[in-house]
Amino acid sequence: MRATELAALNLTEVRRRSGLVWRSIPDSWLSWKPDDAAMSMGEVIRHVWTSQVYYHEALKCGGSVPDYREPHEGHPVRGVEEELSLSQRYFERFLDYVGGLSDDELATRMIDRSNVGYIRSVGDMLARIAYHESVHTGQLLQYMRMAGVERPQIWD
Repeated sequence: MRATELAALNLTEVRRRSGLVWRSIPDSWLSWKPDDAAMSMGEVIRHVWTSQVYYHEALKCGGSVPDYREPHEGHPVRGVEEELSLSQRYFERFLDYVGGLSDDELATRMIDRSNVGYIRSVGDMLARIAYHESVHTGQLLQYMRMAGVERPQIWD
């Protein structure tokens, strides 16, 4: 298996497990948050998939995207299935992009995000993207625990 295939497999597996968690959140709980300063469950879901869209753009252009406009900015989160549907085409495009990278690019092509404190290789960025989503999946599981919402078994 090529390194880019492994990266795509990891990203796909992370999204699959995120989807299990997202689908377990009743739409009536999407506005729940543990305190006023926190994102709501729905906002976390939107943040995860729109961040992946941003990172895809950053990878394509080689660094931070100053004029980036978030997809569906200003549209409220209305339902989990709608968010999954909105995110799907962006995720598929992202996986196509990852599949088109050479293994050499993972190590040698650098992404300059020095405006936020780092310059990293494409491979490092792909790992960071998966990690970002994984952290927020854990955040949602904790939110669900705090709210008394039944949590899915994601360790299959």
